[in-house]
Amino acid sequence: MDLIPYSRQSINEEDISLVTKTLSSNFLTQGPRVPEFEKSLESKMGVNHAIVCSSGTAALHLAYASAGINEKSLGIVPAITFAATANALRYQGAEVHFCDVEPESGLISVSSLEECLSNVSDEQKENLNLIAPVSFSGSVAPLVKCKEIADKNNFILMEDASHSPGAWKHNQGGEKVYSANGKYALASTLSFHPVKHICAGEGGAVLTNDEELARKASQLRSHGINRPYHEDDDMPWYYEQEELGWNYRLTDLQAALGLSQLTRIEQFLMKRRALAKRYNQILNQSPFKEHIHCPPFEDGHAWHLYIIRFIDHNLRNQAYKFFKSNNILTQIHYIPVYKHPYYKKLRKNYSLPGAEAFYQGCLSIPMFPDLNESEQDRVLKTLETFLTQG
Repeated sequence: MDLIPYSRQSINEEDISLVTKTLSSNFLTQGPRVPEFEKSLESKMGVNHAIVCSSGTAALHLAYASAGINEKSLGIVPAITFAATANALRYQGAEVHFCDVEPESGLISVSSLEECLSNVSDEQKENLNLIAPVSFSGSVAPLVKCKEIADKNNFILMEDASHSPGAWKHNQGGEKVYSANGKYALASTLSFHPVKHICAGEGGAVLTNDEELARKASQLRSHGINRPYHEDDDMPWYYEQEELGWNYRLTDLQAALGLSQLTRIEQFLMKRRALAKRYNQILNQSPFKEHIHCPPFEDGHAWHLYIIRFIDHNLRNQAYKFFKSNNILTQIHYIPVYKHPYYKKLRKNYSLPGAEAFYQGCLSIPMFPDLNESEQDRVLKTLETFLTQG
């Protein structure tokens, strides 16, 4: 049987053609494709500025650094996320606190966030601090409420939107709240890793409506260098390093692939939503519903991941191994970040009940645009066999 991965990129002839055309051009690194990709992202995502960079982690680091996060800062991050959401705060020397998530969805818990902030001293609140909700698995985080809480406590808000480009959700008033459009968060970040919605091989982006943050992020991604003169000045070649930045640049080759992929994002979202709807229709029936919870279907969900949760947590690891023995790969998203040895050393004795419950039962089953119905049936049949084998 052919291997079914939990996720993979979708590459077509148009992608290959544009990358090949760029490969044959004068520019492989810093050429016209990079600003072209940025302009296309701005238009598609509805933001004033897109700054592309070398990875989703680099995007987080650039966003935090450009906002001024430093060693006096405190960042609050949901415990269920990839470690980079927290790591990029540590790169700036900031202290990291973890708040809990909703055990059904893995999204940041508003009540836990409020509790975290109630324990922050007035003295700490005088510093520049940050809340980083994650629009986890493709479902938009409670950005409106998080923004209210952030403003009340003098924190800035930044959204990790690497799972959720193109996602939206109705708020309590019926308004559509879009991920990564800059209405509620000072900045949002994307990833262009192959398993994400837009593949560039690797890469990321900072999305913002704040002109100064965009200027700073653009400068920091290229060693902190500024070029103060124009082509018609006496020294058009002149440059100055004003700050200690990094080489977080995206190449023209990567931008070309990202550009081509971006034209198909609505198609990708449509396919992911169709797959999720079919999963839901079947998994809400016997024999599945007696053993697992599946995520509620949301029209605006971007479905980066499709995560089932085992009612009997003891079955999760067994299911992972059973799928693998049948040449189907699954994944765990995520181990609570505070469980990693690095964070245990920084602060011990974290145990957040929502994060623990979500982690112990969660399993991401295959979800990607090129997953066909026959392959999806094989995934479902394998799960059924596992649940009914006695």
